[in-house]
Order: sequence, then C-alpha cells, then structure tokens
Amino acid sequence: MLEKTMLIKMNQQAFGTTRFQILTGDQIEQIYFAALDVLEISGARLFHDEALKLFTNSDAVVSDTNRVRIPTAMVERALNSCPSKSNLTGRNGKRSIKLQKNEVAFGSGADAGFVYDRESGERRKSTFADVEAAAKIVDYLPRLDFCMSHGLVSDAPNAKTYDRHQFLAMVKNCTKPLVVTSVDGDGLKDQWEMACLIRGGEKEFALSPLFATYIQSDSPLMSNKETVDKLLFATEKGIPAIFTPCAILGVTAPATIAGVLVQTLADALFTVVLSCLKKPGMPLLFGGIQTVMAKDKETPSFGSPELHLTSAAMTEIYKWLGLLSSSAGGCTDAKVVDEQAASESVMSIYNNLMAGTNLIHQIGCLDGGLTGSLGSLVMCDEIIAMIRQIGKGIQVTDETLALDILKEVGPGGEFLSHDHTFDHWKEWFRPTIIDRSNFEAWSDSGSKTYNDRLEPEVDRILESHAPEPLDENIVQEMKKIINLADNKEV
Repeated sequence: MLEKTMLIKMNQQAFGTTRFQILTGDQIEQIYFAALDVLEISGARLFHDEALKLFTNSDAVVSDTNRVRIPTAMVERALNSCPSKSNLTGRNGKRSIKLQKNEVAFGSGADAGFVYDRESGERRKSTFADVEAAAKIVDYLPRLDFCMSHGLVSDAPNAKTYDRHQFLAMVKNCTKPLVVTSVDGDGLKDQWEMACLIRGGEKEFALSPLFATYIQSDSPLMSNKETVDKLLFATEKGIPAIFTPCAILGVTAPATIAGVLVQTLADALFTVVLSCLKKPGMPLLFGGIQTVMAKDKETPSFGSPELHLTSAAMTEIYKWLGLLSSSAGGCTDAKVVDEQAASESVMSIYNNLMAGTNLIHQIGCLDGGLTGSLGSLVMCDEIIAMIRQIGKGIQVTDETLALDILKEVGPGGEFLSHDHTFDHWKEWFRPTIIDRSNFEAWSDSGSKTYNDRLEPEVDRILESHAPEPLDENIVQEMKKIINLADNKEV
C-alpha cells in the first residue's frame, strides 16, 4: 500500500462543484447602486389602492400620477427582512426542495396554450387532460423537482377559473412540490385553500409550503392591480412567491445588457419594499425574462444567448444581495422537438445550473412558451442529468486518486474486473434515450433517430406510471372550492 499523506491541506476544497462567474463584485455593486438611483429618481408606477396607501404611510414619495419613489434606506431595511432560505414540500411530505444559496431545482413550465396531439400530431389547444398527463410525466422523471401546469386548461367551464382546474390536475397526478400561476388574487386564494386542505391548516402550509406562486410582470416598473393583489395575498399568507419581471431589450428596456440588469433589479427591489411594508419576512424568489425580440417582431425569444447571459448575471446579483433566484431554462423557440430545441435547451440549462439559480422553470416549453411538449420534458430530464454530472465537479481524494490501484494493476493492466471499478462505475452518467452504440448495432436495431426513441418512452411513462393517489375526500373538498368559483364568476 502506498503511504497515505497525513499533511493538513489548508484552504483546500476537496468536494467542489463547477461554477462560472460573469460579473465581478465591483460590477454588481455598480448595477446595485444604479438600481437604487432609478428607485430614488424616477421610481415606479403603481395602480393599486392598498399598495399606494402602504407607500404613502412610509418614507417613500408618492405623486398624484401614481409614481412611487423610494429612498435607499427603505430598500436596505427591506432587504434585511428577506429570509435567506425557504423550502417547498410535496403533498406526501417528501421530495422537498431546499430554497437556499446554490441549491438548484428544475421544473416544468406553465400556461402553454397549445400542445401537439399524441394521436393526430396536430397542434391544438391544451386541455385539463393535457395538464394531467404532464403532471404524471413530471412525477415520474427523476431530475425534475417541481411541477408547473405545463399547459393551460382551455376546457374549463369558466375562462376566469382555469387556474383552479390546473391546480387540481397537477396535485392529483404529481406528488412533487408545485409552482402555480393564478388569474388574480382570488385564484391564488382558492389554490391556497385547496393546499391547506392537504397540509392540514394555514400554519402547517406556512411551515411547509406545498407550492410557490409564480407572478409575472410584463411592464417593467409598472404594477397593475392583478399582479399586486397576488403579491400582497402571498405575503399575508407566507406563500413563497417567484416575482418575474419581463422586458424586451430595446423595446421595453435599454438595448444593453447592463441597462436591462439595472432595470430588472430596480423592479425586484421595488417588490421587496412593497412586500416588506405589507409584512416583513416574505419568502421571495426573483427571476426575470429579459430577452430580445424574435424576427417576427411580435414575440420575445426564449432561445437567445442574451436571455441566458442575463439570467445567469441576475442570479449572481441576487446571490450577492442574499436573495433567492429563478429563471427560465429548458425552453426553446423551436416549434417541434428537433436539433434547435435540443441545442437551446442545453444552453439554458447549463448556464442556469452553473450560475446556481435556485428554481429553473419552463422545462418542456416550445415556441417561446406557447406550446407544451411531453417529449421535451423527457429530453430535458436527460439533459439535466448530463449537466448535473458536469456540475458535480471532480472529487480529489486518496480514494479517487487511485494510487494504490494504479500500483496494483501496473502498466498495461486491466481495471474492468477490479473492485475499485465496481465501486465507482455507478457514479457515471448512463443515458436512457441517447444512443451510444456503434453504427452496426444501431443499424441492426432499426436505425432509429432520437425522436424515434423519445416518443415511445413518453408513451411508456404515460401507460405504466401510476402516481400515488390523493385522498378522495380531499379531492371532493377541492372540487367544492372550484365549483363555487366557477359559478361565482359566471
């Protein structure tokens, strides 16, 4: 045996993970100070009576044009009230997500209006059954940590209550934590009440949230009533909220990435202050979709390198401030699952994981988020596995250096039958859809393309996987809440 070294290695990180850095500390500081200037000088516009009252009774300056300007001291007091960690837990108490620095979780996207019919292949509107199928797929896939609706329930009896039906479809078919969207504050309230039925009460939900709520703001530094209603209700009840400011470079934001980072951060800080005024200690995650306009000049691009670069940079800024982060990943501008879909999905998943983004959503979304794809969910699950393997980094220890084994086997020897190989081969990434056979073996098995192998795997999961059932009494109570909303809104 080679003698083990007994020297103490100072400041050596033996079990590190790979990470990259986009911004320096000085650059982040410049962006932060610029965002504070935006809030003090130009501020934000707010169209919500309760929120305006909260700001009026604070040190902020509120004008008669609904413009709110906030002093730096208010911002920094609010930042100190934000918890550095939170969690999400599935309906069965398992499969928890730790929301804390450098913990990364992946999940599906939400509210895609269209899907491709699995029988006809035609693109059509998404339905309740499609949301159920997507939730079932997410429940099965081992590298997806949370479930969003994937599709939009277009066949809900009331167009204003589709969000409650989406919640039911998800929670019945997936035991993992959820991220929900809502039409308005009432929609979020109903979903929270349904979740409290599962958790056993408000306090239990607050201690172990079943879901986070996704709140998207499409107008930078302008908040409408529906957006603020959702934020204030989430704050009151302790529901983790993912606040996502959206901007298009050169259209609703400056054309430079540094400029859009300033605008996005100012938007996020404004939200921190508002939430703190309502109730300090709110678990908040901040993301944003900041991208360029697609060629048709009608839709934002989900596959642009600018989006991926901006998302990773925002994660660095949020970490510097001690805030939790989210971003879009595993999504594409491709209209079907093809080479473009794969390349754009890899780029976004890789960048976000290496940045250490806490919640990476929109997995499985095609066409800029307009079309949901079960095949893309399965494809991205394997992509995540590959990139997580890279993200593990390289462990350098006496065991992994393998000096004893190199001496024992000697030059020209074989390692296949050695116990050391048996102990460590299980750590390797092993694909399920990707083909690594030689040409002859591939030809003999039918010369199947990637999609030829992908779609049968989707069918196999749908046919064979049975999610853990939800108590039928709870399901019936949730349906009462949904029926009340359906009839109330008519």
